[in-house]
Amino acid sequence: MSPRPARGAVLAFDFGEKRIGVAVGEIELAIPHALTVIAAEDNNGRFAAIATLITEWRPVRLVVGIASHADGGVHETGRLARRFGQRLHGRFGLEVDYVDERLTSLAAETALREAGVRTDKRTALLDAAAAAEILRGWFAAPPENAT
Repeated sequence: MSPRPARGAVLAFDFGEKRIGVAVGEIELAIPHALTVIAAEDNNGRFAAIATLITEWRPVRLVVGIASHADGGVHETGRLARRFGQRLHGRFGLEVDYVDERLTSLAAETALREAGVRTDKRTALLDAAAAAEILRGWFAAPPENAT
């Protein structure tokens, strides 16, 4: 793994089998922003949408959240997320860091509720907000501490 870049955009992903939340942030500012949710049915559609985001934002690093159990053991979704990260690296040639995503959905749900987002809108925004929480964790801790 190469050292963390000092500047540039970072895209973070909250991987799910049905939806992938995406957030973006600039390393120098360390402020994540929920960006979008990719809900394409197949991998080709998902990676085409990701390619569009990579072209638009030109990230210097990608971050993928890894689901784990309360005891720290990797959840099955976490194994799939790691595979997703490996595919991102293979397709786009960008370094991928992994972050423990425990409690990010809860933090995202709380943030949306506190922001006054209506319940019916929260579901659509939750995955992107969770990706922003994943990126917030990456900004807060060096990649060496990630899982």
